Amino acid sequence: MAWKSKTRSLQVFDTELSADAVEWCPVSPNHSILACGTYQGGEEDATPSRIGRLYLFEFRHEGPMCPPLTELQRMDTAAILDLKCHVPVSDRAVLGMATATGELQLYTLSRSQEGSHSLQSLSSLEVGAERLALSLDWSTGRLDSDVRIVCSDSAGCISVLSLAEGALTTLSQWKAHDFEAWISAFSYWDTQLVYSGDDCKLKGWDLRIGPSSPTFISKHSMGVCSIHSNPHREHILATGYDEQVLLWDGRNMRQPLSETPLGGGVWRLKWHPSHQHLLLAACMHNDFHILHCQQALACPIVTSYILHSSLAYGADWSRLSLEDHTPCSPPATEPKESPAESRGHLRIQYESPTASFDTSLEDDAGRYIPEGIAAPQTSPAPVPTLNPDEDAPSLSCLLASCSFYDHMLHVWRWDW
Repeated sequence: MAWKSKTRSLQVFDTELSADAVEWCPVSPNHSILACGTYQGGEEDATPSRIGRLYLFEFRHEGPMCPPLTELQRMDTAAILDLKCHVPVSDRAVLGMATATGELQLYTLSRSQEGSHSLQSLSSLEVGAERLALSLDWSTGRLDSDVRIVCSDSAGCISVLSLAEGALTTLSQWKAHDFEAWISAFSYWDTQLVYSGDDCKLKGWDLRIGPSSPTFISKHSMGVCSIHSNPHREHILATGYDEQVLLWDGRNMRQPLSETPLGGGVWRLKWHPSHQHLLLAACMHNDFHILHCQQALACPIVTSYILHSSLAYGADWSRLSLEDHTPCSPPATEPKESPAESRGHLRIQYESPTASFDTSLEDDAGRYIPEGIAAPQTSPAPVPTLNPDEDAPSLSCLLASCSFYDHMLHVWRWDW
């Protein structure tokens, strides 16, 4: 059976600084909350200066003529290189942030009596002097109660930290790579196993026997920038190496199960939070793609999001159900809103080579086009014939992605 795929832009937001990380809250009932991190480099008095900003948004459908994304908070910070959210601590979601000052910073998601959300500082720890914290991962990808964090840095070190009573403590730190350790991640099925990657090597570590030597070394000709353990399928690991996505069986790391060329440089990989075969890839010079990894030997692309015009860095799936956010019918009368009164949205002018994307978010008068008022378009391009999950004959997903030099955050939906 041939399945059809449709991708639709919902809103675009200018982050002003270069955007490189996005993260939806995985903790119910806050699935509508989205964080976005930025990184801006420069020089002051011949000294490198890196600044950032952390944004907090909520996805809402207030009405048929309203952009769905509402900004809740913005905080000026050190430059942000990675964001990861986590299961509740003391009944609050916790967001981890890796910064250019070499710090790992934690924030809790709070809700006021009036119902508004905000981030509050919880704890921070410097993983080392004169280095950038480059990535982080939580040990709780499968809701494990043992809360730990692994962090990689620009000095080639890996740090494992614990979180207890709101405080971060370093459990171990070691020199893992000769170059920048771009990525680190836990195995969610055995959180004593840690993976890391640099400019030419993928390594594994067993914390039970100590980090004196890796359990394996897989050599590559280019950088290993992304690693993600599949939370639904034991032993399955996805890595981003140069322009390839590799799938591995963790019991045999001598050679991958499959290699899928995507081009552009694979920077981030995210497994779908509930559908075990779907993998989201951010490919720096080649947009964003969703892969279907049901068969071990191949991961065909089922859709691509190509509306960013700069480096594709951050991407994430939302757990928010779109069943309650169905397209609205056009209003019976013309809305009494001038272009100057429209709120916080941008217009995209883009001609898709496949003609399968809705790209205009405003009409010619500058008014917001809601999801139910689509511009004329041809039929979506067909995707490869696949056998999707039996429990998901159709699927609608909400996603966010961001790009660097054009400092843009996009929120979009995918229907399959």
